[in-house]
Amino acid sequence: MEIADLTKKRIIEYLDEKKRFDKRKLLEYRNIKIRFGISKQAEGSASVRIGKTEVVAGVKLDIAEPYTDSPDKGSMMVTTELLPLASEKFEAGPPRINAIELSRIVDRGIRESGFIDFKKLCIKKGEKIWMVFIDIYPLNDDGNLIDTSFLAAVSALRDAFFPKMDEKKEKVEYGKLTEKKLPLKEMPFMLTIHKIGKSIILDPITEEEESSEARVSFAISPEKKEAIINAIQKGGEKELTKKEVFEIIDVAIGEWKRIYPTIVEKITEAEKRPEEKIIQSG
Repeated sequence: MEIADLTKKRIIEYLDEKKRFDKRKLLEYRNIKIRFGISKQAEGSASVRIGKTEVVAGVKLDIAEPYTDSPDKGSMMVTTELLPLASEKFEAGPPRINAIELSRIVDRGIRESGFIDFKKLCIKKGEKIWMVFIDIYPLNDDGNLIDTSFLAAVSALRDAFFPKMDEKKEKVEYGKLTEKKLPLKEMPFMLTIHKIGKSIILDPITEEEESSEARVSFAISPEKKEAIINAIQKGGEKELTKKEVFEIIDVAIGEWKRIYPTIVEKITEAEKRPEEKIIQSG
């Protein structure tokens, strides 16, 4: 505990001088790597690395009954499994609060952005729809698991194809894919901003994340070349002043405009060359 306190104090002192342990600027992202189609069992899958943090996400599609309040829309479920192999902080067993929170942040960002056109997932109004299942598995946690998981989830959705369906039995033929992709719109991107001492940073490593007093996650997507904030999630123990909130919003939009075009460009390039599904940005 004493070492952790000393480390936090040193991190705050470094940040006050506009320095970070890994030599990055306060708002600088680590290198991003994305790989598509990593699972033969999923309808869509992707692996994302931000620095040393790595997350795998898979998408499965199945037929289900629609919810009563949305009889003509498909639906989605996001689950996260935080395995001990990813970090000594995680324990085996049922999902704990951090896994549930992560799933909800990813779910809300995708849902509120309108990334998936749920109306086009309706098979028969009031009776049958396509249900999208997104499973998230961190392989290594070296900070910024939220942004990494979100990018893995949306990448897996972009990689997904509808499975074949037996029309007579109205059952999915697992392992057999059609050439029809999921109905997707403009891709959202998540930026989580952390407040440590008096400093605001992006993409923290583990030590910085553990020193964070407050964080705010923004799911942002484009609309007519403008940045639209779809969802916001506050985390951390410390409160934020009104001035800090507006400052963080300005930072999020500014950094999204800088980072987002590169991510979309690299993903698009990789999708044109399915035999070369590894992309890099940074």
